[in-house]
Amino acid sequence: MITWRRLGEPDFPLLGQWLAQPHVARWWNHETSPEAVARDFGPAARGEEPSEDLLVLLDGEPIGLMQRCGFADYPAYRAELAAAEVDVPDGSMTIDYLIGDPRLTGRGHGVRVIRAIVAATWTDHPEATAIIVPVHTANRASWRALEKAGLHRVAEASLEPDNPIDDRAHYVYRVDRPIRSEPDRHGE
Repeated sequence: MITWRRLGEPDFPLLGQWLAQPHVARWWNHETSPEAVARDFGPAARGEEPSEDLLVLLDGEPIGLMQRCGFADYPAYRAELAAAEVDVPDGSMTIDYLIGDPRLTGRGHGVRVIRAIVAATWTDHPEATAIIVPVHTANRASWRALEKAGLHRVAEASLEPDNPIDDRAHYVYRVDRPIRSEPDRHGE
C-alpha cells in the first residue's frame, strides 16, 4: 500500500542517503551534506514554502520522496516553460519524485506512486487543472514511469537541466483533471 506524509526534519538523514545514491544523484544532482539537506528541504518541512515534500511509504516503510507544487507559487519555473512554448494553464501543478533504495527501483513502485499522487491531487487541490512534468530526455526510467502512470507527452522543450552535465533537451508530460460525466436528463 502506497501512502505518504509530509517530510519532517527527522527524515533528513534518510533523504541525504537517498540523494547520495548514484541512481538518484545522476538526476537530482543535489548536495547531500546534513547542512545542505536541511537548508534545501527545511523550509518545506516547516511549512514556510508552498512546495509539498512528501515522504512516500510502501506498507509503512519509507521508499522515496514526492514533491508537489503549483506553478503559480513558482512563477520563474512557469515562465521558463511558457518561453519554451509549453501551455501551462492556470491551476497547473507539477511533481518530482525519487525511489531512494536502488533495490526497489525497476519494480513498478515509481509508477504506483505517480498514479497515487495524481489521483490524490484532484482531491487535495480542487483548483488543480493539470499536472505538467518536464523530464530530461535521457532519463528514460522517469519518462517511462510517467507514461505508464497515464501522463502523455505533450511537448519537447529546451529547459535548464537539473544536472549541469546534461543538455537542455526535455520531454514534457501532462495529465488533465478528469471531467466527471453528468447523467443526462433520462438518468443514462
